[in-house]
Amino acid sequence: MFKFNKKVCLFISILFLGLFIFFNVSYSNTEVEYKNRVISRGETLWSISADEQKNNEYFKNEDIRKIIFEIRKINNLSDNELYEGLELKIPTTNS
Repeated sequence: MFKFNKKVCLFISILFLGLFIFFNVSYSNTEVEYKNRVISRGETLWSISADEQKNNEYFKNEDIRKIIFEIRKINNLSDNELYEGLELKIPTTNS
């Protein structure tokens, strides 16, 4: 019984590792670059993300919440608070 459990655990571990590697592979041939965007008075992450969704090929057809999350992550923002003059890095495609 112990050998069976050991084999099952090993199989499940290998399976999860394989799935993790498979789903983290990027199939895009698009090269990502970054542009800088300086925040103006009244801008929010939502308004910036909506603008990028419309005008930035990198974010084409993406959910606005995902865009906000990605901008926050890239710029190490702990919350949604922005201030005038803050400079954000925004991903863009090299097209």
